[in-house]
Amino acid sequence: MTHPNRRILLVAHPRRPEAISVAKGVIERLTALGIDVTLQADEARALDLTDSSRVHIRPFGEEPEAKVAAGCDLVVVLGGDGTILRGAEFARCVDVPLLGVNLGHVGFLAEAERDDLDATVERIARNDYTVDERMTLHVDVRLGSHLIASSWALNEVSVEKASRERMLETTVEVDGRPLSSWGCDGVIVSTPTGSTAYAFSAGGPVVWPQVEAILLVPNSAHALFARPLVLGPDSHLAIELKAANEGGGVLWCDGRRHVDLPPGARVEVRRGFRPIRLARLSSGPFTDRLVAKFHLSVEGWRGNGAAIGGAPDENVDAPSLTDPAAGA
Repeated sequence: MTHPNRRILLVAHPRRPEAISVAKGVIERLTALGIDVTLQADEARALDLTDSSRVHIRPFGEEPEAKVAAGCDLVVVLGGDGTILRGAEFARCVDVPLLGVNLGHVGFLAEAERDDLDATVERIARNDYTVDERMTLHVDVRLGSHLIASSWALNEVSVEKASRERMLETTVEVDGRPLSSWGCDGVIVSTPTGSTAYAFSAGGPVVWPQVEAILLVPNSAHALFARPLVLGPDSHLAIELKAANEGGGVLWCDGRRHVDLPPGARVEVRRGFRPIRLARLSSGPFTDRLVAKFHLSVEGWRGNGAAIGGAPDENVDAPSLTDPAAGA
């Protein structure tokens, strides 16, 4: 069965031999099913591919990054979370779903593993997936009245010190009111999707993806009040670098895009204008993903024998909470 008029952007790490080997097999299977595949020039060169009736190569410099996935109905990424975040940049620009196949270590953003690749390709060909929307963050950097940079993030926005030997002196604002001042290594503002990434390593909580919230996590702050905070999804945050910061700081978005921050810069973060759409192959709960990715011990768990969300068994006589014998 062929699938005319379908095109997929394939993203793989061009310098990872494993990713290149897997990509070749995926391209062969997709094109055999009548699905066109788009590649970027560096990946096509690593794969030793040229333009053909089914393989389309985006040349360097001829189209802006925002148009890389134009005309595609899905972005498929082969790699770890870093490569998936790269694919998210392309998918977001044209509002198409993103599906990650994990070739890395943890791969929290991935929906499939390499061992399931054949079945994954078949489901891609059948459009057999659902789509979840994940909130993003929008960030503006200002110096006085001047806007000096704008960007976005799926996982987190982090403000970090530029010099290893110096602390970053910051004041944090929430919804137009000052919250606290911290001397710290940095401040992380995260989405629920990013709660298992950098924010987690800095001591932030894990937040289930269906929760809409913004996390504020100080990183190695020298302050009495320096706990991670969970804020409403429509909160507006600002992180101000004090003018005394010699050398300023650095703003990172998803660990991929950075802006140098001069002393006195103000970083404003709020909910993003456009979410990321993640293709889902499984309806399993986030708890199972958390256990699998972090190799959590669940030894000894028996459960209550009831389906999640199901009604209690009416044939079982439970002791009344008001019955004195209940605690006997």
